[in-house]
Amino acid sequence: MSTFATRLIRWQLRHGRHDLPWQRTRDPYRIWLSEVMLQQTQVATVVPYFRRFLARFPDVGSLARAPLEEVLTLWSGLGYYSRARNLHAAAAKLLESRGGRFPRRREAIETLPGVGRSTAAAIAVFAFGAREAILDGNVKRVLARHFAVRGVPGERPTENRLWKIAESLLPSKNIRSYTQALMDLGATLCTRNRPTCGQCPLKKTCRANAAGKTDAYPQPRPRKALPVRTASLLLLLREGDVLLEKRPPAGIWGGLWCLPEIPRGEDPRDYCSRRWGTRLAEVARLPAVRHGFTHFILNIHPVVCRASPASSLVSEPGQVSLPPEDAVRAAVPAPVKRLLAGLSDRGSRLP
Repeated sequence: MSTFATRLIRWQLRHGRHDLPWQRTRDPYRIWLSEVMLQQTQVATVVPYFRRFLARFPDVGSLARAPLEEVLTLWSGLGYYSRARNLHAAAAKLLESRGGRFPRRREAIETLPGVGRSTAAAIAVFAFGAREAILDGNVKRVLARHFAVRGVPGERPTENRLWKIAESLLPSKNIRSYTQALMDLGATLCTRNRPTCGQCPLKKTCRANAAGKTDAYPQPRPRKALPVRTASLLLLLREGDVLLEKRPPAGIWGGLWCLPEIPRGEDPRDYCSRRWGTRLAEVARLPAVRHGFTHFILNIHPVVCRASPASSLVSEPGQVSLPPEDAVRAAVPAPVKRLLAGLSDRGSRLP
C-alpha cells in the first residue's frame, strides 16, 4: 500500500467523520440517496433532508411507486430539482428491471439516471467494497494540490490526468476507509479557502504546501459575469387562498408548483382580468428577490394582488388555490417558499 493511502487511512480512523446518518451501512439505496443529495450541497444541509426522505421512502420500491409530486415536495428547498426527478426515474428503472436491487458493478450503476462515474464509484465502494476511484469536487482539490496538477478541473485534459492519478493511488485493501478519508480530508482540512495544512496527514508530501501555493491549486475556472433575468411572480389572493400553478416538466423548477408569472410589461389588473376573469381590489409590489442558479441570476419581482370579494377565479388545469400556510408546504422552489412564508406570517394581509 502506498504511503499516500496509508497516511490517509490512519488519519481517517482517528479524525475522520464516522457518525453521519448514511455511514455504517452497506445498503446501496441509502448510500445512493446520500451521494445524490450531496452533489453540490453541504453535509449540514443534507442531513435533515436525508432523514425525512428516508422516513417516507425507506427503499427503492416505496420511492418508485410514489407520485413524483410527493418526491418533489420532500425535496423542496434542497435545490437542483433534476436530482429528485432523476432519483424517482432511477428507482422506477431499478424496480422494473431488477426488482429494486442495485447492480454491484460501477459501470452498471452509472447507467442510472443522474448517476455519473464518481457517484457510481462511491456507491460501488461503500455498498459492495469495489476497488474504484472517485473524483468529486473535494477529491479533485486534494489531488490537484498534492500533485500540483495545473489546469482547470472539469476541462478534459485536467480531468483525465486527475482520473489517472486517482486510479493509480487505489489501495489493495481498506478501500472504504481510504475513499471516506479522501472525502473527509477535502471537506474538513483541504478546504477551498484557508486550508488547515498544519493538521493534514499529507503535508510532508504535498507539492502545493511545499511551494506555499495552496491557493493556486486547483486552478479556478475563469469567472464570467452571469446573465441576469427578471420575472414578475403573482401572489393572487382570493378569500385568503393563494393561487399556485405547476411548472412544465422541462426548464427551471420543472414539475414544481410555482406562482404564476406575469408577462413582462403587462399590468396585473389587465392580466388577471384577461386570464381568469378576475377583478382586483388591491395591488401591492414587494421588494425584488434575487435568486442564483448555476448559469444565471433571476431577479424576482413579487406582485401581491387581492381579488374583489364578488369576483370569480376560474382556475385552469394544473392550478390550485391553497391557504398560504398549506402552500408553503407544497413542492415549491425555495424563493417561492420564502414569499409564501412571509404571506402566511402576515395572515395574507397586503403590505
